[in-house]
Amino acid sequence: MKKLLEKLPFYNQLVLPYHFAQGITAELKYHSPAKHLRVIGVTGTNGKTTTCFMIWNMLNAAGYKTGLMTTVAYGVDKLKPELGHMTTVDAMTLNRRIAEIKNQGAEFLVLEVTSHALAEFRTLGIPFEIAVFTNLTHDHLDYHKTIEKYRAAKGKLFKKAKFSILNADDPTTKYYKNLSHKYITYGIKNGEKRATDIKLGVSGVKYSLGDINISTKIPGEFNVYNSLAAALVGQKLGLKNEEIEKGISNLTEVEGRMNVIDEGQPFTVIVDYAHAPDALEKVFASVKGHKGRIISVHGGAGRRDPSTRPIRGEILAKNSDLVIITEDDSRDEDPEIIAQGFIDGAVKASKTLGKDLIKELDRKKAIELALKSAKPGDLVLILGKGHEKTILRADGPHDFEDIKVAKNVLKSL
Repeated sequence: MKKLLEKLPFYNQLVLPYHFAQGITAELKYHSPAKHLRVIGVTGTNGKTTTCFMIWNMLNAAGYKTGLMTTVAYGVDKLKPELGHMTTVDAMTLNRRIAEIKNQGAEFLVLEVTSHALAEFRTLGIPFEIAVFTNLTHDHLDYHKTIEKYRAAKGKLFKKAKFSILNADDPTTKYYKNLSHKYITYGIKNGEKRATDIKLGVSGVKYSLGDINISTKIPGEFNVYNSLAAALVGQKLGLKNEEIEKGISNLTEVEGRMNVIDEGQPFTVIVDYAHAPDALEKVFASVKGHKGRIISVHGGAGRRDPSTRPIRGEILAKNSDLVIITEDDSRDEDPEIIAQGFIDGAVKASKTLGKDLIKELDRKKAIELALKSAKPGDLVLILGKGHEKTILRADGPHDFEDIKVAKNVLKSL
């Protein structure tokens, strides 16, 4: 019944009173637990999870007991995997988990905040001390309908926060400046605080932020931005330079984010959560120096913005020697129809179905095909699901992990 109702025009707006009531009820039930914590919220289209992990790791390294709630995991000292395919959980679950984090003695909470959560009052009553903006690109328009509404939903966070940290290289920052009470900007090309002497490598990035020397163990220019935002949070909270440096540098990886899978094979395998056009572009930009072939495995989720499918197909085709289109969380949408959108975009970019463009809707078989097709020196990119532990099909969730599947196949080669 709910699935039928969700197909009604303006369904998301019709249920807002319910979400508002749930937000109030949840806060009252758990006695406003967030008011006992110093809360740092991170929002944006891409980079939220990694930025949250960097901030969490940095605060812990500085001796502060810190809670974390992200797409990947939640907790304090020992993190639990987030099994649901939701970044900011429903208001009742959110407040219950915040209460648990408070009861474990945490002083800080680093919270990944989505536009859906802000639009649906899930974060109602949470006092944000600092809000971080990573970037804003085409995504979630199946829900928000227009980029302006998507931008405005995220803007609620900056209206609430005492202080904002904004990416000056993203044009949306001009809009969020006007909503923020106080703010500082960062970037590579623009911003009050800029990364200089940048060195990008396959094992991480290095750069200078004034007299702070930042080094990450996670590659990609986008991690210059993520770590810049984290470092500025540290500065705002009064951390020492060495605490900021150590906290960022000793984060070895974030599950499902540019994870290199090494089982001794003569080619490189990377698993990443990228599923929006901009995120795909950034993944390919981070590996553009690779000299061997690039083989990409990717698919799209059902009941999500279909307009991005041909765009993503074109991006995959332009940056890959072999593209394998497969399933993602198809839910109750026909996987064939989802795949066709990607194929249309890839064909537009001169790929030929059955030659350098393959459709394999069984994700396990698609990963197997990619890995068995790889030759020494090649790069296989398995994109879209990252850390997720299940795949959602019409009959419900099925156990599935890209990382686990890839490791098992590599061991059998």
